[in-house]
Amino acid sequence: MLSAISNIANDIHSILLPRGCFGCTANLGKGERSLCTVCRDQLPFTEYNFIDENPIDRIFYGKIPVKKASSLFFYHENGRIQRIIHHWKYNKQEQIGSFLAALYTPILEADPGFEKPDLIVSVPLHKNKIRKRGYNQLDLVGKSFSENFHCRYENKVLVKTQNTRTQTRKNRWWRWKGVQDLYQLNGSDSVRDKRILLIDDVITTGATLEACAQTLFAGGAKEVSIATIAVVPSFG
Repeated sequence: MLSAISNIANDIHSILLPRGCFGCTANLGKGERSLCTVCRDQLPFTEYNFIDENPIDRIFYGKIPVKKASSLFFYHENGRIQRIIHHWKYNKQEQIGSFLAALYTPILEADPGFEKPDLIVSVPLHKNKIRKRGYNQLDLVGKSFSENFHCRYENKVLVKTQNTRTQTRKNRWWRWKGVQDLYQLNGSDSVRDKRILLIDDVITTGATLEACAQTLFAGGAKEVSIATIAVVPSFG
């Protein structure tokens, strides 16, 4: 009886306040969460986790000794993933992070090159940006990963010292130049001798992740792997 009443209430709520798909804005049907079935079926998975020396790994060759690097989706301008990430970062839809982590976790677990980390660390936002946005979009991804991989997630291991403008449209050299000395370690022994999974939302040139990983290695990290939600297909 209570279940029937709950279902009726949910149906009424969906009619009065229909939930929109974050990929295409269509109303979600019963049982659909965050994305409609059409968008779910057309998500642009990279499948890089199952390719030796994949293109994400190669971004960091000769720069930092990353153990493993991967991205879940391709990021195309005006594409589904761009819309999903925009909602996640800027429209106060923090729960999308848990949804994305649920998609990513089994792929990481099935990756033969992936080792469960001792610590999960997110690329930090400057405190002013967190204050303006109200949250760090990576927190729910990190927390979900930590529950599944049975390790700690810390969002304050790395600190961003300056509030920089977005570097999305800059090439690799300018992005690299712009992030040098931007990140500091919060606590001298926080990463020492640990296997770390460094997470971010989108990788474009890899300059930000490279700078963060260098800081982690300087703090004594045993190894660093990288996982991002999406990657822009062309690097440079």
